[in-house]
Amino acid sequence: MLGISELVAGNEENQETPPESTEPTAAAETSGTSGPAGHGEAEPAADPLAALTAAGRELLDVSLEVLKEFDPQSGALGDIPQVSVEKKHTLQACQLIKDDPRIAAKMLLCLSCVDYSEYFQMVYVLQSLEPERTLVLRTDVPYSDATVPSVTPVWRAANWYEREAHDLFGVSFDGHPDLTPLLLYEGFEGYPGRKEFPFNEYQEF
Repeated sequence: MLGISELVAGNEENQETPPESTEPTAAAETSGTSGPAGHGEAEPAADPLAALTAAGRELLDVSLEVLKEFDPQSGALGDIPQVSVEKKHTLQACQLIKDDPRIAAKMLLCLSCVDYSEYFQMVYVLQSLEPERTLVLRTDVPYSDATVPSVTPVWRAANWYEREAHDLFGVSFDGHPDLTPLLLYEGFEGYPGRKEFPFNEYQEF
């Protein structure tokens, strides 16, 4: 299995890569087909859940049931089941994922912020221990309202992760006990985790 950081980075690349054009080629139009030359119909899109094991699909189904009041969306991060919710439901969803015995994700393995230029995505990698299973929860955070509920009441380990995201991306975490800088110094201007940050122009002194 790929490491968590590689999976999150790969997820960013996949979202930013525009889909291949589905417009019929001139040859296809001439031959009366709608797909690539030599074929009939275009191949169907790949199933995003295809990499999940039977256990992964079972965990995904259970997670959708547990979070059904939040209109969760299913997906996968590599071979890890993934559920998406609106940011306003993040804290409640995390509490349910930890407390419901069908999931019992007692551990926060990682919390990452990804910049997609128009919005951020918070990615929570969660672990249950008995049985040992991994689940990803994600939520989109718009640039115009870069605030998301803190999950420090659920997992104390979220404290430093959220401070890091606040330092590097400027995301605020409502309810966090102390968002003082973790990696940067007081008065640092800008957010070096953002794609727009001018690394080549920045001068510290």
